[in-house]
Amino acid sequence: MEHSSVTEEHVATASRPSALRITDVRVANLHGVPFRSSIIRIDTDQGLVGYGEVRDQASATYALVLKSRLVGENPCNLDKIFRKIKQFGFHGRQGGGVSGVEMALMDLAGKAYGVPAYALVGGKFRDRIRCYADTPSLPDPAAMGARLLERKQRGFSMLKMDVGIDLLWDVPGALIAPAGAREDQTTMHPFSGIQVTAKGVEHLAAYVDTVRSIVGYDVALAADHFGHIALDSCIRIGRALEPFTLAWIEDLIPWQLTDQWRQLTTSVAVPTCTGEDIYLLDGFRPLLDAGAIRVVHPDPATSGGIAETKRIGDYAQERGIAMALHLAASPIATMASVHLAAATENFLALEHHAADVELWSDLVTELPRPLIQDGHIAVPETPGLGFGDIDEELFRRHLDPRDPVFFAETTHWDAESSHDRLWS
Repeated sequence: MEHSSVTEEHVATASRPSALRITDVRVANLHGVPFRSSIIRIDTDQGLVGYGEVRDQASATYALVLKSRLVGENPCNLDKIFRKIKQFGFHGRQGGGVSGVEMALMDLAGKAYGVPAYALVGGKFRDRIRCYADTPSLPDPAAMGARLLERKQRGFSMLKMDVGIDLLWDVPGALIAPAGAREDQTTMHPFSGIQVTAKGVEHLAAYVDTVRSIVGYDVALAADHFGHIALDSCIRIGRALEPFTLAWIEDLIPWQLTDQWRQLTTSVAVPTCTGEDIYLLDGFRPLLDAGAIRVVHPDPATSGGIAETKRIGDYAQERGIAMALHLAASPIATMASVHLAAATENFLALEHHAADVELWSDLVTELPRPLIQDGHIAVPETPGLGFGDIDEELFRRHLDPRDPVFFAETTHWDAESSHDRLWS
């Protein structure tokens, strides 16, 4: 017993992991980071704190409803807790609560064991994570090219822009559409009645040609936001964009339509990409099993967090499909994605949506400034997600004016309960 006591004095223990228990779950609602996000804070009885992030523009309720299922649990039991709470997530923003909590659990478990989060899912394949800069589009392709060129000059080796019917509404003869279609945001693509004409396709191809001529062919360039158009128009646009060697064309049709994705993928010589609104590996399996896409594109803040999204990447790799990561988040979900990317062999690039957000890197402490250097984020070796703490003053300056909550008490969620078992 005396020998054990002496030995333990020389061991750096972050906590008593086996005795660690969750005591509280709170949120802070931010905006402009780059969009609206809720930051999750999970407290424990040993003073360790873990942070996660509800997906951009999702409800904090998706996380808070989980509080009564989390308090009293040991956060180091990552898989056990995830299996307990995953039934409360769904596709799109509804996956944001479970996914954000999973990030916070990874942060806590890493801190408890004194290891970076990537070590909890198998170690790392790389020391730097390549980022791609998503960039708001401009109607003038020359101006858009200049905006993208500035990103390239900052060191980004991959860029993304929007190419779609938003560029065509005011071009005579470019679209055929029913009345009200421009304002309609709720009708799925095959049912919108919008068709892109030959003139519209030519306009989009000329736009991309101009942008490519400015940024050059030594940088990867992806395209997104084509609009709510049906498969035939997507195929014709995809074929017209083949000469410009795009990294991928993204979300042309809803992810649920596996057969149509397969038809699109086999019809064009441009990589196809989707996945940002899919929850859990089970949701991705139809697309991946069918070989319906060339690049899978989960958002870790919807798909299930770090461990589940690594499973998605590994499953895709077995089918010859690369994985990029969609993200529009503060540095908290960004760092969760960095650990995930480090641990996933078939990773391509991580989206960065805040290239124009001043002080974005300063929202958390003890990481490089700026966080993205030469288009990459260095994988930290510090425990958990790798940052020191949040910058409380900066958080308060970015509180969402619609609901400016800063980690207020959440006791009204303590008694939330139901008979959650999914079988009888």
